[in-house]
Amino acid sequence: MTLTIYFDQSSKALYIQIYEQIKQLIQSQQLVEGSKLPSKRLLANQLQVSIHTVQIAYEQLTAEGFISSRERSGYYVAPFLDEWRIKIFPKQEEVIINDVSDSIDIDFNSGQIAYNHFPFKTWQKITTNLMRADMTYHSPWQGERSLREQICQYVYLSRGVSCTVEQIYICNGTQSQLSLLCRYFGPTASVGFEEPGFSRAYSIFNQYRMNIVSIPVDALGMSIPEEPLSLLYTTPAHQFPLGMIMPIQRRYALLQWALQTDAYIIEDDYDSEFRYSGKPIPSLHSLDYQDRVIYFGTFSKALLPSLRISYMILPNELVNDFNDFYTEQKSTVSRIEQLSIAEFMKQGHWDKHLGKMRTLYRKKRDILVTQLKLKLGENVQIIGENAGLHLIIHLKLNISEASAIQRGMECGVKIYSVSHYYHTSPKNTLLLLGYGGLNEEQITDGINLLANAWIG
Repeated sequence: MTLTIYFDQSSKALYIQIYEQIKQLIQSQQLVEGSKLPSKRLLANQLQVSIHTVQIAYEQLTAEGFISSRERSGYYVAPFLDEWRIKIFPKQEEVIINDVSDSIDIDFNSGQIAYNHFPFKTWQKITTNLMRADMTYHSPWQGERSLREQICQYVYLSRGVSCTVEQIYICNGTQSQLSLLCRYFGPTASVGFEEPGFSRAYSIFNQYRMNIVSIPVDALGMSIPEEPLSLLYTTPAHQFPLGMIMPIQRRYALLQWALQTDAYIIEDDYDSEFRYSGKPIPSLHSLDYQDRVIYFGTFSKALLPSLRISYMILPNELVNDFNDFYTEQKSTVSRIEQLSIAEFMKQGHWDKHLGKMRTLYRKKRDILVTQLKLKLGENVQIIGENAGLHLIIHLKLNISEASAIQRGMECGVKIYSVSHYYHTSPKNTLLLLGYGGLNEEQITDGINLLANAWIG
């Protein structure tokens, strides 16, 4: 089989471009369940890259459940993906009546960031210096120690997370971390999941056939489960997608429940770097004195999404058994990128960059909130605006979600469905607006266009 992979001139590593394009082929069903992929050697020869580059891409696809390896046979597109893609979480675009995506001028995409403010020259200098060193060997499977040391310091100072370097695991994003946990805990484990919640995380739990129990989200965040569970996945710093920040009383209640039921809480500290009002609330992990919290963090939002580097901090009591379970596991994370982030943090650029971006995003948030109030007034309720790079609006007009999105598309503005993240239809018309990748003029123009489209 021949795969058509095109390399662009972006800053993305080659293995990331291979991974993303194969993933897209699978998601678009151009590669269907059971399709055999080229061998690592064959694809490497075809693309004129190293076998190691292809191996990293294949390992990442395997970790996320898109492909599976068969001993002495090769790699194949994994089963169940078509069913998951169609039935569990339909694509956001499916609520749109007519596709006019080619005419989109302003995209309120929550996954975009302000790339033009990233210190590329500093980053390039660091990576260039590192490339002169010996880069011929693999990273330890838990990740480069220098990066884990920097993370250990950072999470303690910023989030109150006390851990050792041995508890930290460097991964290729949230889905990779969840895949590791799912294989470790096994299909007999039950997991509580926020309703609504992060669809890509849900898909990983479903892929591994775990028993998923939907836990409603109220004004305080995830509710306390009414039954014992093995795991609980939650985003307390900025609930995704609704955006509420879980108060400390609810956090203590969740920890008490975990202790009483012998469960582990997966705390995805999503958007914790970007909080714009009120005093910071301690992470669940910092409040946990019984070793019940598995902590997730990432560099994607604050640095570059293309880096795809995240970290997981396990309870100390799980570390030895977890390492024994993965005794043959190898790191799939770029060594040069790990070392670059470690040096970036060590030299003080990380803290400086975070402060700069926090100020920038707060300003964008303020403009968006001001424009929503000015142009739409009492026709909208703004939800979840105190943190992160997106907010939710409850549209109080007599317009359905699909119609609101369609009207926006027709005037060149793309906004996003929230029902996409529910299993049951939400009672209200809720819409997601990301602002990290837009400039001030685009935000202002976008809301003006939406207001005209919705109320004239």
